[in-house]
Amino acid sequence: MPKYSNEFASPMYREETIRNQEGKTVGTVRIKPSGVLWKPGAGSKYYSVSLDKFTQWITDPNTNATRTKS
Repeated sequence: MPKYSNEFASPMYREETIRNQEGKTVGTVRIKPSGVLWKPGAGSKYYSVSLDKFTQWITDPNTNATRTKS
């Protein structure tokens, strides 16, 4: 296992499956201390991006991401 610059206490990653209203899998998101991974519902491999690149993307005004109220 590579040494990460950031770390969770435990486990090594968090994974969640996202389903639509019909119960069909939209995709799976996996969050690691080093990055974010996305696997489409019908996919077998993840797309990955470093945490630094994800942070740059999500905070860029061109993404139209909005801040939560709380």
